[in-house]
Amino acid sequence: MNVTKTKLDGVMVVEPQVFGDNRGWFTETYSKEKMAPLGITVDFVQDNHSFSAQKGTLRGLHFQMHPKAQSKLLRCTRGKILDVAVDIRKGSPNYTKWVGVELSAENKKQLFIPAGFAHGFVTLTDDVEVQYKVDEYYAPDCDRSIRFDDPAIGVDWGVADPVLSKKDLSAPLLKDSDCNFTYPAQ
Repeated sequence: MNVTKTKLDGVMVVEPQVFGDNRGWFTETYSKEKMAPLGITVDFVQDNHSFSAQKGTLRGLHFQMHPKAQSKLLRCTRGKILDVAVDIRKGSPNYTKWVGVELSAENKKQLFIPAGFAHGFVTLTDDVEVQYKVDEYYAPDCDRSIRFDDPAIGVDWGVADPVLSKKDLSAPLLKDSDCNFTYPAQ
């Protein structure tokens, strides 16, 4: 596995090794033993799988607050997405900065996003499937969202009129949210 650090501390692009022959290909998408020396040491407890039918579907920006904050390891197994992580740790030198990585079934890249970051993605094709691991169970009481178009963050989604859920349309700006992440983590 190859890991590339991004401009946001802790957010990493993971590129698994792919072995191909005349039958097709094989890849190991996760190995706790191989990822630990690369800096990914969380214990994943739940796998999630989403499907988005339409190009331009935007999901985000989402996170879970303490005490149920989640780290995520995401991959796109059908189609293509722009996957985005936003640093929402108050006091961080990268507070409100974001990074976007194209994930696709073809490139097999994954994005690791630690707790303390909001996450979202926009579909770049129709019929997209995204699968991801999390290190904390879903907790509705800790589930939060931030506006996808928050001007203090300024994510360039590359789409003028995204398909959004009611939840994402009504999400607050970061400054109006009750986000409880600090830097360094306490």
